[in-house]
Amino acid sequence: MTDNTSSFASAPTVTVEYIDQIAILRLNRPHRHNAWNGKMHMAYRQALLEADENQDVRAIVVTGTGRAFCVGGDSKALQGHVKKGGYDSGTTTEIANPGYGQSPNFDAPFAYQMGLSKPIIAALNGPAAGIGLALAAFADLRFAVPGAKFTTAHGKLNLPAEYGLSWVLPRLMGLGRANDILLTSRVFLSDEAYQLGFVNGLFPAEDLLDEVLDYTRKMIATVSPNSLRQTRWQTYEDQHVSAAAAVERSETLLNEMMREPDYAEGVQAFVQKRKPVWKGWWKR
Repeated sequence: MTDNTSSFASAPTVTVEYIDQIAILRLNRPHRHNAWNGKMHMAYRQALLEADENQDVRAIVVTGTGRAFCVGGDSKALQGHVKKGGYDSGTTTEIANPGYGQSPNFDAPFAYQMGLSKPIIAALNGPAAGIGLALAAFADLRFAVPGAKFTTAHGKLNLPAEYGLSWVLPRLMGLGRANDILLTSRVFLSDEAYQLGFVNGLFPAEDLLDEVLDYTRKMIATVSPNSLRQTRWQTYEDQHVSAAAAVERSETLLNEMMREPDYAEGVQAFVQKRKPVWKGWWKR
């Protein structure tokens, strides 16, 4: 049997592929079921930053290499926390900060995905646990294969709900359902996750990525870049303000965006019954 340990050690922990204005980020530690460690965290944030700043990219899809999405923190890293007597992220001060600066509400691990200027869609090709579940939860949309195992995992390790799961899960599935998942740390399958509202759809493993890419292509063809950007920020920022403030913000944006070229293009495409040709790309 060939020993692939050295090849796994030298392989990038996150790979990036560009298809049809979509950046596909793959968590790439299949020999460890894409278990999370500091190196992967550094690589993931760098890949997100580059995709977000690339003007040829309209959307981001994140998935896993192999049969897992991300089974949570690497067991070796967990053992290291015990030896060190506390948490060690395994990252350095040179870590990238994608999505930071848009809102103080987003300037933290995984919440930074809400600050991105482009939508991020999780294609859950297998199990997701702990930090892997949080990564998926902070994506805009989630699609999964049937029968995949999900869990928050934290309770069985004497830990609190990790990385904002206590904030995001109630918003995705309601407080009562979220409490069931959070307080028990039980395993639930993607089929149940679909019923709970955690995932938006289920596709066979062999079709998952193609289906997610097709969904994404249709979205970026139909919706203008700035509409996607601003609607994402509205959706997440408005979780922290009053209904009146949300209305006022939408009115301000309405006046601003009607002066942009893609508003005129959207109106013309609607009147002419054709697909819009989006041209605009505006700074934040």
